[in-house]
Amino acid sequence: MPTILVNGVNLYFENYGEGAETLVFSHGLLWSHKMFGAQVEELSKSYRVIAYDHRGQGQSEVKAPYDMDTVTDDAIALIEKLGLGKVHFVGLSMGGFVGMRLAARRPDLIKSLILLETSANAEPVENLPKYKTLNGIVKWVGVIPPVANKVMPIMFAESWLANKANRESIKRWKNELMNNKRAITGPVEGVIYRKGVEDELTNITCPTLIIVGDEDIATKPEKAKFIQMAIVGAKLHVIPGAGHSSCIEKPEVVNQLISEWLKNRS
Repeated sequence: MPTILVNGVNLYFENYGEGAETLVFSHGLLWSHKMFGAQVEELSKSYRVIAYDHRGQGQSEVKAPYDMDTVTDDAIALIEKLGLGKVHFVGLSMGGFVGMRLAARRPDLIKSLILLETSANAEPVENLPKYKTLNGIVKWVGVIPPVANKVMPIMFAESWLANKANRESIKRWKNELMNNKRAITGPVEGVIYRKGVEDELTNITCPTLIIVGDEDIATKPEKAKFIQMAIVGAKLHVIPGAGHSSCIEKPEVVNQLISEWLKNRS
């Protein structure tokens, strides 16, 4: 199993493809590198691709702390220890929290930034009671089906979940959710109690692409617009029919957007 010891934690990562340009994929909370499967398959044909699991998630070591600054330091150490040079960093939701901090604090490591369904703000106060309740249940009994049933509509567009053609995919990703161990509550707390980085966005000078689903209820499209307005030259694309996981819901669209973006930056 490919793991690497960085910042005091063993992180699981996978390495695909070859090329002068390198992409690093950073996943959202409750998932793993697997959520970028469609992007890795396509983009590794032309680029080197690294996809890793955050501490306490996927196949990485379960080890506190889980705050966003620590998780960002993990990503910095991963890039440096693998000797990747300047990378195109692709972060979704939690991965985007990491990406914005990385680009603002370590511009020497980031050639371009691609953000999907993410926010520069702290978690909205109105969301906390629901998330704290769900996390409390998980702490005691794990991600049982009733919990997964509550989380799926947060992670995916209503229209995507209602489409019978997606039945097998829905089943797969619900099972992925339920495969999380009770220790996932640590990373959840790291996300829901995160600090905002609004004041750091002006420090991001690399080319930035922002993607958001028009049905995203976890980090609504106005959050993406806020980021775009704060980063000079940032581009924003809204994907119809996608929620908080556009890389899964609309993989062909996301692949095309990223491919076109990279062609102009290689």
